Amino acid sequence: MAEAAQERVQTSMTSMVDDIDKSYLRKMQGDMHRCAARCCDDPSSSIDKVHGCIEQCSIPLQKAQHFVQTQMSDIQERLQRCVMQCQDKIKDKVGPNTTEAEVQGYKVEFEECAVKCVDDSIATFPNHARRIKDHLHKRAF
Repeated sequence: MAEAAQERVQTSMTSMVDDIDKSYLRKMQGDMHRCAARCCDDPSSSIDKVHGCIEQCSIPLQKAQHFVQTQMSDIQERLQRCVMQCQDKIKDKVGPNTTEAEVQGYKVEFEECAVKCVDDSIATFPNHARRIKDHLHKRAF
């Protein structure tokens, strides 16, 4: 059950990143390459000037990718914190005299809690995606 939940999160995150890539990042990547190609068009420019120009072309995409990565890391950290709270709840219940039957029950309780964390996290993905897209749309980087 936990593996299926983990796969759902991974699939949902991949889908969200793919959508953001297709909506914004890919166009920015094309713009970066076109800009870099223009940098190479001036035969009188020095190699240092061409390299500096190419680096400048890549800055907007790098900033956008960094922003997206930061947001994705935040989503993952929130999910991890939720699962850790599930672990802590179970740890507080387990004692030296806990029976094997109780341990099995706690494992089920933990899995249910972790799956709820996953469900709650996935439910926030549309809002996260909208916020990321809004930020990318508003920022010219």
